[in-house]
Amino acid sequence: MRIRAAVTVPAASAAMAAVLLTAPHSQAAAGHDRPTAPHGKAAAGHERSDRCARKSLTVRAKAVAGDPAVLRVDVTNRGARACVVDRVPTVTFGDLDGAALPVPEGGTGTYRLAAGGTAYADVRTIADPADPEARRVDTVTVAASAAHAGRSFSAARLGTGPQVLVWEPETTWWQRSAAAADRAIGLS
Repeated sequence: MRIRAAVTVPAASAAMAAVLLTAPHSQAAAGHDRPTAPHGKAAAGHERSDRCARKSLTVRAKAVAGDPAVLRVDVTNRGARACVVDRVPTVTFGDLDGAALPVPEGGTGTYRLAAGGTAYADVRTIADPADPEARRVDTVTVAASAAHAGRSFSAARLGTGPQVLVWEPETTWWQRSAAAADRAIGLS
């Protein structure tokens, strides 16, 4: 997998997660979540959103039918309260260094998930499956937040064939619908 600053993404994501987990809500990047007032108090007419606990989230992933180079991922908040995840999923590939880079750039911040709500993202693992520099991995791991361990999916479970081809992978920000994620990665 071409490194192209991808090596710094996990470290930067982890550092951002640490900042977001320790900073008051007024200093954390807002992303798509509702605004908060200083010192974490709820803004007028808005509830406060805390970080989603890993155990309250369900993460799923599957290759797009007919295009194993694109994965559709989603995360559902099974909790009783709204919470926030990172604005961009953390997607890693087998034992390769680095993670899928956000498209567009600037993936720091948070995304608000309502109780029972689902967010969607698409991941392009490789632009040209015939690329001679393609790497092959057996698993892809997806986490809603860099601070979470994530869930690993085998190539067979994803539906990509015996392995997943990887070279300069990209992921969209979380979107409100699967169709919006498809548009963001250029499928429609």
